[in-house]
Amino acid sequence: MSAPKHDTMNGPMNGPMTARSYDLILLGGGLANALIAWRLATERPDLRLLVIEQDALGGNHTWSFHEHDLDAAQQRWLAPLVGARWPAYRVRFPAHERTLNSAYASVRSHDLARVVGAALGDALLPHTSASIVDASTVRLADGTELQARAILDGRGATPSAHLALGYQTFVGQEVRIARPHGLTLPVIMDASVMQAGGYRFVYVLPFDAHTLLIEDTHYVDDQSLPLERLRANIAAYADAQGWRIEAVLREERGALPIVLAGDFDAFWRDAGGQPRSGLRAGLFHPTTGYSLPHAVRLAERIAARYRRAGEGLRGGKSGREDVKEGMAGSMDDSLPDTAVLFDTIHAEAHRAWRAQGFFRLLNRMLFLAGDADQRWQVMQRFYRLPEPLIQRFYAGRLTSLDKLRIVSGKPPVPVGQAIDAARRIHPHQIRTHA
Repeated sequence: MSAPKHDTMNGPMNGPMTARSYDLILLGGGLANALIAWRLATERPDLRLLVIEQDALGGNHTWSFHEHDLDAAQQRWLAPLVGARWPAYRVRFPAHERTLNSAYASVRSHDLARVVGAALGDALLPHTSASIVDASTVRLADGTELQARAILDGRGATPSAHLALGYQTFVGQEVRIARPHGLTLPVIMDASVMQAGGYRFVYVLPFDAHTLLIEDTHYVDDQSLPLERLRANIAAYADAQGWRIEAVLREERGALPIVLAGDFDAFWRDAGGQPRSGLRAGLFHPTTGYSLPHAVRLAERIAARYRRAGEGLRGGKSGREDVKEGMAGSMDDSLPDTAVLFDTIHAEAHRAWRAQGFFRLLNRMLFLAGDADQRWQVMQRFYRLPEPLIQRFYAGRLTSLDKLRIVSGKPPVPVGQAIDAARRIHPHQIRTHA
């Protein structure tokens, strides 16, 4: 697919090509870039944006969040994407079950594609591969080169020797059940299942009386697990619940990084000044792998940066009028370039990294201390804690007292191994790497 034709001032059109220049090109149409593009298209419709995605916008995913992960204003602007919402959720362990009275919501990729795709229109270029040539040039697979004032790379996580990782590896199937399944609330963690070389649980979302998303999830050292084994686990779980699967409607799979330790500065030096987003920028909850709250915050931060650029032009001609008086294909110098965008995102990532040190400590205890098949005991103990603490845990806003409460008492792992895991703060001290 070739690049969309543009009037250099007004964006996509069906007329003759005069130039291929943009204010911002976003490589990758996953959650983070989709939210950024949607927010910018809504707040700054004058911007010349282009989202390039090698597959379909949003891919094939489900992103969920807890109500306390986002503030009221964030939930309002995200609301058009939310396809399912529940007033509470459940967890199950071998010796503990609990209902937590915090709302839980999910965004599915087809809803994201529908809403964001409509907002972007011709500013979306799906099913197209591209590479970055330099700070202002993108090359499509057919050799076409596009110019941009800024380029944002959101094409997923990349290997890094500067991060020591475990993985949350999963396969999920959205299925239709022959008879009503009877679930009214999601079960975000059913660890009563047989363990298998790591912390294993099943995640279940009831979308309607006959439709469920069932995910078989494993916290493991190696991201590769046999696909057929995880599919068989889903089938066995459904059978054990008395659910007869009539059809598998879709299947999603992934391996979310769980950060044990890292060198933030070295990780970002490897970016070479190239702005990143989403998992590629390390913007996700380090223990749960949830990325939607981080994607929302990054979209707001970037939109605010572009909004300030627009406000600086008020009182005279608009930035777009100024460009029209210049040479064809010129770009608005008031807008963030690649270097400014890099600094903006780096600051957001650094703030998140500094706030996540305690979570990385917990991850090391989960992955490095005790027997792998007994990791569920760590989570069972955690889910006995007060609900407000659990809310703050998922939101990444633990207080000092929360942290003390989590680690106090008899640990569910050997004390010596827990101390040893706590001391391993550098990636080279840990056996697993990105």
